[in-house]
Order: sequence, then structure tokens, then C-alpha cells
Amino acid sequence: MKHPLIATLLLGALAQPAFAAAPPTLAPLLDSVQQRLEIAPKVALTKWDSHKPVLDAPRERDVIAGAGKLAADYKVDSALAEQFFAAQIEANKLVQYGLLTQWNAKGGAPDTPRADLAKDIRPLLDVLQKQLLERLAAFAPSRNDAQCPRWLASAIEARKADALQRNALIRATGELCAKPS
Repeated sequence: MKHPLIATLLLGALAQPAFAAAPPTLAPLLDSVQQRLEIAPKVALTKWDSHKPVLDAPRERDVIAGAGKLAADYKVDSALAEQFFAAQIEANKLVQYGLLTQWNAKGGAPDTPRADLAKDIRPLLDVLQKQLLERLAAFAPSRNDAQCPRWLASAIEARKADALQRNALIRATGELCAKPS
């Protein structure tokens, strides 16, 4: 070949492992994660109106413990369920803190209808918890695949989300792929 650089690049490309498509179980899981994150602005509004802090350690412990207890029903390891839901909570708080900061900078929250945290929001979160566990169980066998981080990064990049939501989605799935031993 007359161009050694092109030959080197071609050989390098051939040596790379092929990128397999993500398993079909990833998109539904990310859909549910994103649905949960879309509830965060409603939670932030309740925190704004009530002047309560974003951090609610007792509630967070209850949600994480509840996920751990339900995990067996979905054939998910309890430690994985607890880790996954801790990440969901941290991602949700990331959105809440971001929005509260924006609203403080503007001098007020948006004038939108408010949902009741106990009556409206928590029941939605409870439904999503079961859906997330079901979808986590479906995706769990793919967590150990060496391509998992690439699948996840590509799927997140392909989603429509503003910067705050994208960062929260990254946080919510930060430990989804298992680390190679």
C-alpha cells in the first residue's frame, strides 16, 4: 500500500472488537429511569413551597430498603437493587438541587400546578419502583458484558434531555454496568 498511515489505521480498525448492538432490555430500563427523573421537578416544587430540604434521609433509607426487600420478587440481587435505587435517589436529588438553584437565581419557582407529594407523587414513584425492578431484572444479565459501558453511553447520548436531565441520567445509571474483575 502506498499510504502506510491508511494501512495502519485499517489494521487497527480491524483489530478492534466489533461493537454489538445494545440488548433490547436497555431502552425500556432507561425509559423508566427517565420517567422517574421527570418526576423530580414536581418534587422540587413541593420542597420549594414547603421550604423543606431536598435531603430526606429517613425516606431515602425506606425507599432503598423497600427495593432491597422487593428485589427477590423480581429475581434481582438485593444489594444490586439497593445500589440501583440509591443511584436513582441521588439522580433525583441532582435535578431537585439544580432546579432549586435556578429558581433561587430567578427569584421564584415557576407558576405551574402543584402536585401533592404524599397523595400524587409518591404513588407514582411506588409504581415506577416495581417497573424499574422488573426492567433491571431483564437487563441484569447484560451488566457484565464488556460492551455495557459503551451501550449505556450511546443510549444516553441518543436521548433527548437538557443538560440537567442528561447529567441526572448519567448519575442514575453510573453503576448499572458491572465493573470487570
